[in-house]
Amino acid sequence: MFPNCSLGHCHIIIAVVLWSICVDSRKIRGISLSYKRFYRERKSFLCIDGSKMIPFDQVNDDYCDCVDGSDEPGTAACPNGRFYCTNLGYRSHYIPSSRVNDGICDCCDASDEYRSQTPCQNTCRNLGQRERAEVEGQMRVLGEGLRLKQQLIEEGVLTWREKQAQLRDLQRVSDDLQTQLDDLRKEEARRKEEADALREREIGARETADNSPTSHYRPESPISVFKELDSNRDGSITVDEVQAKLSPVQDEEHALSEDEAVALLGGVHRVDLSRFEETLWTSLRTGDNVTIKGRHGVPGSLADEDPNIKAAVSAAEKAAADLKRVEDAYETVYMEIRDLREKLSIDYGSEREFLFLHNQCFQLKVHEYIYELCPFSQVTQKSASGEVVSLGKWGSWAGSPENQYCQMRYESGEPCWQGPTRNTMVMLICGTETALRSVKEPSKCQYVMELQTPVSCQPALRQRGIHSEL
Repeated sequence: MFPNCSLGHCHIIIAVVLWSICVDSRKIRGISLSYKRFYRERKSFLCIDGSKMIPFDQVNDDYCDCVDGSDEPGTAACPNGRFYCTNLGYRSHYIPSSRVNDGICDCCDASDEYRSQTPCQNTCRNLGQRERAEVEGQMRVLGEGLRLKQQLIEEGVLTWREKQAQLRDLQRVSDDLQTQLDDLRKEEARRKEEADALREREIGARETADNSPTSHYRPESPISVFKELDSNRDGSITVDEVQAKLSPVQDEEHALSEDEAVALLGGVHRVDLSRFEETLWTSLRTGDNVTIKGRHGVPGSLADEDPNIKAAVSAAEKAAADLKRVEDAYETVYMEIRDLREKLSIDYGSEREFLFLHNQCFQLKVHEYIYELCPFSQVTQKSASGEVVSLGKWGSWAGSPENQYCQMRYESGEPCWQGPTRNTMVMLICGTETALRSVKEPSKCQYVMELQTPVSCQPALRQRGIHSEL
């Protein structure tokens, strides 16, 4: 075994080899610095759970003595044992003791395969360098994200103030318009009342004149107008003849509808002379609604014969037009105020950092679908055929109490076939740009999206920095 050595020298060599093996076997492997105090070499060893005292030379002897497996941290003897990978230069961690010397390199420092035939390499330094580079890259992204976040916060504050000022201005305009409306409604009612009074007096005067045997006042008679409208001379006026001969006073190019013609004839489709005098003739005499095409009212109509009535009607029409114009303006301002108040009622974050997302939409194509997220509004899914399905409408923030603004909930989307209504949870992650990064459907009709944005970057992440063990 040892050629060219004397008997004494051979004994010494054998003793040294055995001693080195013994020392190697006595080395306490698989424990962390925090547990070294339990493994100080002495005559006896107390199981860490306090259940048993054993001789110290039974620690790591490949036989499980302690119920908690604490006597075999460096072997696979105990089924519940743990082996500590020191992994200097990388992240330390525990592995099950059953993986010790199993021929597979689990620890990057190769400490778990100290007696196996597997040639494990120590890769901790390379892994540490790679992870440090990744973390440093993340820190750079975080730093840039925080800088952009501050800009967006400042822009959000300015936008918020502008919207508040805009709301105050709109409210003042609304109050002014309301005052105008009150005055114009009174004016319109007064003008209409004056025109109606003049008409009533004129109609009364004409009726008196018609009944007087000495009167020379003879406006055009209903018989002559009836004959003019009776195109086929059959002794009646039909809906078709009314549509062909008459038009609205305000728009002679516009043809009367069948329903309008029927209404003028008193709700029927044909009238004789007596019925004509009770229905259509009244409308033609006042000249308010319809006229014979090509003529400004029927000869003898009130509006054409009396300039005072004509002026009163014109003034009433102008008052009505002015009222309509201000009513339209008031309705527009009212809608703007409502929309602005709704926008300002939304929670945009503690510093209004999410305000810039309002009225923006972000899309992502996944397979044959295009998903669109419109923050504070809705989430939709568009198929290749163009069908759009609602995946939920804005509900609320859904983060934890510690970080409320890290998740958005969109609910009450379209119902699934034989399933629940569609809902979407949006997870917000830190990044230097705002974009929709992923869409998943972990369960039926329940969607999860990731929206990357600078405003989700948190200073606490920067303070934590690179992993302390690297």
